[in-house]
Amino acid sequence: MGTENSGTVEISEPLLEEPSKIPESDSENIPDWKEQITIRGLVVSAVLGTLFCIITHKLNLTVGIIPSLNVAAGLLGFFFVKSWTGFMSQLGFSVKPFTKQENTVIQTCVVACYGLAFSGGFGSYLLAMDEKTYNLIGPDYPGNRAEDVKNPGLLWMMGFIFVVSFLGLFSLVPLRKVMVMGYKLTYPSGTATAMLINSFHTNTGAELARNQVGRLGKYLSISFCWSCFKWFFSGIGDACGFDNFPTLGLTLFKNTFYFDFSPTYVGCGLICPHIVNCSVLFGAIISWGILWPLISQRAGDWYPADLGSNDFKGLYGYKVFIAISLILGDGLYNLIKIVSISVTEIFRNSSMENNIPLVMEVIGGESSRLELEKKKRDEVFLKDRIPFWFAGSGYVALAAISTATMPIIFPPLKWYLVLCSYLIAPALAFCNSYGTGLTDWSLASTYGKIGLFIIASLVGSNGGVVAGLAACGVMMSIVSTAADLMQDFKTGYLTLSSAKSMFVSQLVGTAMGCIIAPLTFWMYWNAFDIGSPESPYKAPYAVIYREMAILGIEGFSELPKHCLALCCGFFVAALAINLLKDVTPAKVSQFIPIPMAMAVPFYIGAYFAIDMFVGTVILFVWEKINKKDADDFAGAVASGLICGDGIWTIPSAILSIFRINPPICMYFGPSVRT
Repeated sequence: MGTENSGTVEISEPLLEEPSKIPESDSENIPDWKEQITIRGLVVSAVLGTLFCIITHKLNLTVGIIPSLNVAAGLLGFFFVKSWTGFMSQLGFSVKPFTKQENTVIQTCVVACYGLAFSGGFGSYLLAMDEKTYNLIGPDYPGNRAEDVKNPGLLWMMGFIFVVSFLGLFSLVPLRKVMVMGYKLTYPSGTATAMLINSFHTNTGAELARNQVGRLGKYLSISFCWSCFKWFFSGIGDACGFDNFPTLGLTLFKNTFYFDFSPTYVGCGLICPHIVNCSVLFGAIISWGILWPLISQRAGDWYPADLGSNDFKGLYGYKVFIAISLILGDGLYNLIKIVSISVTEIFRNSSMENNIPLVMEVIGGESSRLELEKKKRDEVFLKDRIPFWFAGSGYVALAAISTATMPIIFPPLKWYLVLCSYLIAPALAFCNSYGTGLTDWSLASTYGKIGLFIIASLVGSNGGVVAGLAACGVMMSIVSTAADLMQDFKTGYLTLSSAKSMFVSQLVGTAMGCIIAPLTFWMYWNAFDIGSPESPYKAPYAVIYREMAILGIEGFSELPKHCLALCCGFFVAALAINLLKDVTPAKVSQFIPIPMAMAVPFYIGAYFAIDMFVGTVILFVWEKINKKDADDFAGAVASGLICGDGIWTIPSAILSIFRINPPICMYFGPSVRT
């Protein structure tokens, strides 16, 4: 869910130190940290940040699964700046060379920008406060009060993002040397991105990059044209067009099993690991194929038969709360696991540091070169220091501003609760960053849910829903941005980029995101019927997060019959599945599904699982036919499909704002004998 990566990227230790990835010519001419941040780089970052925010919002408001776009950011950044420098050179202008350090700064800036589209809660905790979500749950539902409603507003959302998003950047800056150089954490996604950027800036890598960009552009165009073509048949409402094509028959269509021809979801299937896509499909089969049809047959016994489709006292309640149980079970297990691993590794590394001599004799040859390259990286990384006093005073000042501001934006969230959150947040940010470095799995939303439950229960029924949701945002923003920053420090370390340029680009990217993320969400909010069950943009996690907050203050008393027992069963099942994955051999565990991925279709439907499975089948066949070609170009093709569909959202939103509707409604129904 979100940026909680659903699988690890396998990076072997020798690859980290492969000398061929860092040419000597690059290591001899490293630009100053100020030269690594350029005007053209910031312009490209703003353009790509806007595009990726649009894509992230679309995924957040539809299925909630967001693939990593770090590689796409590095690739598109390389393409845009290379195209610009080539064009200006042809016109006779003198241009500065495009370095891998500048490429890294662009990637960092873009990731910081679009990361706020996720951690900002525009598809989860912020949207859970709005009136539509309140009405969807029902005014008569215990704990769901009309007073606990705060509709989206552009200015207050920008203010909220500004006061909570920068603290995570200051919380762990003093520990960058310990995390990257001391513990030598891998940060697989950051390492993979660094290897990609390093390869771009060699002769052979530049050729591969051009081919990748060509593929990306080709499939971006195909995706954009296809999305445009689909629009003409989509009619008014949510029952027309290719998005409602009963590809597997009308019977399965009623249970949401159909292929809806979405380039975005097919692209997600190409870019996500096979086990994630198969887990999503497995969850869809269990829920929409078995569980919901069986529970529907108990209507009139387990729950009143005359309830609406969105009533939490009926089938809808089973869908939401069982999904919550799987998510919490998976999150709790991984939280305990990663914290345990982190503590163990910290003590183990401390013990090793006491026993291993600081100066090691290096015998010549390849080992000597590896050591020299490592020494060069260390020198560059430590050259431009970020003073401890600057980080500490920055965190204290921002925490003071946020503590004073948050109760103004969210009155039920008292200042002392905000202050307590900021006192414990650095420790949680360290745990999340350390765990991300070990496993590539960020548990930002899990830490957010912990804050949600604790604050909601402390505040109680008088404002606990809004206070809990706001506290979720505080915690989630800090631990998410801290992990992103440390991941980017690792990328910068491997590309010989200055730590100071990484930190500044994170600050700039976060500032961009504080403006771009709310603006792009506001476009969706005004153009589409966000949160409606009949809309393509159902915003599924808004309901789930509000229900979590209500659960924190009201308990389980109002759940439909046997719902609590089923929730407990699926919670335990999530723990057992994770334990089974950890204790079985790799050749077996690779086929065990991921509960977090299984939970997504329980509430949303099975249609996107079909699309993602189509993507994973394409990738599987491609890898069997030509694995090298698939490894080189699958990410570019996936990014093109996702970006093309995302770009079409802009003209689609403009048409919707001006009330220009599609001219045709393509509808499918059973044949009728005459």
